[in-house]
Amino acid sequence: MDIATIIGLIGVLGVMLIGMSGNVMPFLDVPSVAIVVGGTIVATAIAFPGSKIFSSVSVVKNAFIVKSQSPITVIKQIVEFAEQARREGILALESRALEITDEFMKMGIQLAVDGTEPDLIKEILSTEISYTETRHGDGAKLLEFAAAMAPSFGMIGTVIGLILMLGNLTDIDSLGPNMAVAMITTFYGALVAFGICTPLVEKLKTYSRREILIKELMLEGIMSLQSGDNPRIVEQKLTVFLEPSLRLSVMKEKK
Repeated sequence: MDIATIIGLIGVLGVMLIGMSGNVMPFLDVPSVAIVVGGTIVATAIAFPGSKIFSSVSVVKNAFIVKSQSPITVIKQIVEFAEQARREGILALESRALEITDEFMKMGIQLAVDGTEPDLIKEILSTEISYTETRHGDGAKLLEFAAAMAPSFGMIGTVIGLILMLGNLTDIDSLGPNMAVAMITTFYGALVAFGICTPLVEKLKTYSRREILIKELMLEGIMSLQSGDNPRIVEQKLTVFLEPSLRLSVMKEKK
C-alpha cells in the first residue's frame, strides 16, 4: 500500500474542508456530482475500448498498491546467479529459475539456460519491456483524459445551471439551487481533475519509470549471465543503473 497516495488524497479533502471553514453542506449537490463524475465516466467509456478500460484500471491500482522491487535486491540476486554460473555452469541455474517470483526474470533466466541466442533473448525481453511501458502508458492516458473531461463537464454543469436560472427568474425559490448547480459543478470538475486525476497520473508515471528501470537492469544482468561475465563485472554493469546514493549503500554493504 502506498501510504503517500492515501495521505495525499486525504490531505486534498482536508485542505478543502479548511477552505470551507467546516461548513460542508453548501458544497454538497447531487446533480453537480452526477454531471461531473457521471459525465467524465461516460465520456471515458466512449473514448476508450472496454478492454482498454479494464486493463487500465489494473494499472491505476499501482498508484495505491506498490509491488516494485528494490534494485539493490535484484542486483544481489543476479550477482549470486553469476557466481553460481561461474562455479557450476549456467545450466545450474535451471533449478534456481523455479524459485524466482518475478516472471520477467524467470523468463530471461530460462531462455539463457536453454541456450537461446543472445540476440533473440534481448529481442524477446526488450519486446516485453516495450509492452509493459505501453500498458502503463494506457493507464496514465485514461486518467489524463478523465482530468481533461472533468473541468469540461464542470463548465457544462455551469451552463445548465445558468440556463435553468435565467429561464425562470420569476421563481425566486429556484434561483439559489440553480445557481448552486452552476457554481458547484465547476468546483467539482476542478477538484476531480487537479486534486485527484492529475496527481495520480504523475504517480503512475513515476512507478512506471521505476519498473521499466528494474526490467532493463534485469535484462542487462541476464545478458551478462548468458555471456559468462565475471560476477564483479556483472555487479559493476548493474550498479550504473542506480542513483549515486544507492551506489554508495551498495559499496558500504560490500565492506
